[in-house]
Amino acid sequence: MTPDGSLLSAEGLHKTYGATPALDGADFSIHPGEVVAVMGPSGSGKSTLLHCLAGIIQPDSGTVRYGPHTLTGLTDVQRSALRRSDFGFVFQFGQLVPELTCLENVALPLRLNGVKRKDAERQARTWLERLEVETVGGQRPGEVSGGQGQRIAVARALATAPRVVFADEPTGALDSLNGERVMSLLTDAARDTNAAVVLVTHEARVAAYSDREIVVRDGRVKDMLAGLI
Repeated sequence: MTPDGSLLSAEGLHKTYGATPALDGADFSIHPGEVVAVMGPSGSGKSTLLHCLAGIIQPDSGTVRYGPHTLTGLTDVQRSALRRSDFGFVFQFGQLVPELTCLENVALPLRLNGVKRKDAERQARTWLERLEVETVGGQRPGEVSGGQGQRIAVARALATAPRVVFADEPTGALDSLNGERVMSLLTDAARDTNAAVVLVTHEARVAAYSDREIVVRDGRVKDMLAGLI
């Protein structure tokens, strides 16, 4: 845990691209098992905030803490290792590996962490069943529907038992029915494993699955519960 009792927190994040500030003193915190929706208009800085929290990019200034780690003080190699072991990711278009079967895609992060193929695929099958897509395990991503593909992406994100799941517009490419099902399965599975979820979305119906909503505007964060900047 971080000093304030949260699992992941950020303080005073600044990030500028050229002359354009993406983050301007943004703060953030999330606790184990909590789902926090990050909302805001296009270009507000919400995806930049997610990438800083996940250690994908470094802020120009400010601090990101995850448990005992200060992410902003780690090397690229150390942050990459942490993402493989402790973080899971779900993107808008799934980003599955097209050459692999759906089962192999879910097993991939486990294999990268050194799990033997048989054990990795056994765990992957469990998650395919959990996400209700066990029947398409032998197919490739291009052979399944958008909704099925996104459930496979969620299964892949959860297969390593991450402590934090970063979901960037996970339903943006889906119709409302498939989007609702993906969100229900994602949040239920995360809460069952006590994983925190950082959910970037611009849709109120998706944010409704969260425990708390924050809004990023002009690079700063407003907590909708507290109503404070």
